[in-house]
Amino acid sequence: MKKGLVIKSTGSWYSVKDTETNQVIPCTIRGKLRMHGIKSTNPIAVGDYVEYTFEENAESGVIKNVLDRKNYIIRKSTNLSKQTQILAANIDQAVLMVTIANPETYTIFIDRFLITAEAYRITAKLIFNKIDLYNEKQKNYLQELIDIYQNIGYECITTSVKEEINVNTIKNLFKDKISLLSGNSGVGKSSLINLIDSNLDLKTAEISDYHKSGKHTTTFAEMFELAMGGYIIDTPGIRGFGLYNINDEELFHFFPELFKESADCKYYNCTHVHEPGCAVKKAVEEGKISQLRYENYLSILFDQETKHRL
Repeated sequence: MKKGLVIKSTGSWYSVKDTETNQVIPCTIRGKLRMHGIKSTNPIAVGDYVEYTFEENAESGVIKNVLDRKNYIIRKSTNLSKQTQILAANIDQAVLMVTIANPETYTIFIDRFLITAEAYRITAKLIFNKIDLYNEKQKNYLQELIDIYQNIGYECITTSVKEEINVNTIKNLFKDKISLLSGNSGVGKSSLINLIDSNLDLKTAEISDYHKSGKHTTTFAEMFELAMGGYIIDTPGIRGFGLYNINDEELFHFFPELFKESADCKYYNCTHVHEPGCAVKKAVEEGKISQLRYENYLSILFDQETKHRL
């Protein structure tokens, strides 16, 4: 049995890089693989280490086993969908690329991504792109967001891929790490990867003027080895980020600033919505916790409650 790293997934075929020879082998799956109770649209994810064999007289392989994962990051397609998708496995960090406009990344999307990273104990970082396009009002809003997320411990980097701003900072962010790069369509993921390593030459597309949204240029998740060391896993543009396997009662655990203040709540099972003596609500009133983050917490919490009743 040979061992390899899954570097590309097209749904039915996988590109597997042999750990001994570095040769890339096209592989498929036969039958069902046991995935420790995870029901997902992709039983094997980019970043997985697998065992495979060659079929007789064939140049393609068959994946027989997926080795234990260090970690993975997963999403539901929508809140009402039971289908889940593992975006990547065995990663050092999850990097979300964000834009204030053209297209706008909504903070509820950012927070859902960060909650998932917290839940699966993966370091998350934010890259704010297209700073060359923003007017004064948008620049002020951008600074507000950076202040919010940096104050609770998330590294934030601003860039303009087009103007090549802060390129060295971004290169250092990815150097010698296995990184998931995610974001809405049109935020500039493929352009960023091309900037980091020009040898890769990924396909890019212009923003749709009519919808002010991105066009999908990445169809399948793929892992790229960087000349400077490390790997970037590029994912198709994501419109929604549904939470998977996170209960209403534990949701606040994945908002670091809410969790910290909750230690002083009067009731141990406080939901931080209506209870008297709630330290979290008090911290929001005093400006210790961002009103925006608290409102997103409530929105996600009530969203989950609605889903449970359907």
